[in-house]
Amino acid sequence: MSDADKYWYNLKTGEVQQGFEAPSADRAGPFDTAEDAARAPEIMRERSRVWAAEDAAEDD
Repeated sequence: MSDADKYWYNLKTGEVQQGFEAPSADRAGPFDTAEDAARAPEIMRERSRVWAAEDAAEDD
């Protein structure tokens, strides 16, 4: 499956889209399923928490 066929979360509208419907600056993804794309904000927050914890551990 190419990225053009995958699902994206539109950061401006909060909608799930398939393919390159929105400009790249407005898309988060790609995701393999529409369900994962719908969870994009939650996934991004969790990844940010993990990265912040890793950065903090490296600074110690």
